[in-house]
Amino acid sequence: MKWPLSWGGKIKDGCVTCPLHQTTHCISDGSLVEWAPFPLFPPYGRLVGSMVSKKDLGIFETRLEDGFVQVLI
Repeated sequence: MKWPLSWGGKIKDGCVTCPLHQTTHCISDGSLVEWAPFPLFPPYGRLVGSMVSKKDLGIFETRLEDGFVQVLI
């Protein structure tokens, strides 16, 4: 749903969970752990789940340089 995971995403056991639809991904490699398109309202979740394919999160190389986080895009 393109919601920034930094806005309410929960981190537990090396995974991040989206606050909107509760899908969970592994932080280290972006792999999909649990697909749950909007379980708070199941009819909407089924609709969203049928329109959006299951996929891993993109990951990017990062480094710390002079106190700044740099991301290679």
